[in-house]
Amino acid sequence: MAYSASLPEMFRRSANFVDKILKGAKPADLPVEQPTKFELVINLKTAKALGLTIPQSMLGRADQVIE
Repeated sequence: MAYSASLPEMFRRSANFVDKILKGAKPADLPVEQPTKFELVINLKTAKALGLTIPQSMLGRADQVIE
């Protein structure tokens, strides 16, 4: 299982920073931002190899399930 910031969302946010810099903003003046969107990914094949059972309630909450 992995619970981390959404990479596509981080790429979108970084594009906004690049746009601001290209329009003349100083990088030091730009605020540091925390991720706002997170993803839960569950790998069932690995869980099975480790002898783990993932509850259905957890699978229902996952953004992506790898079988």
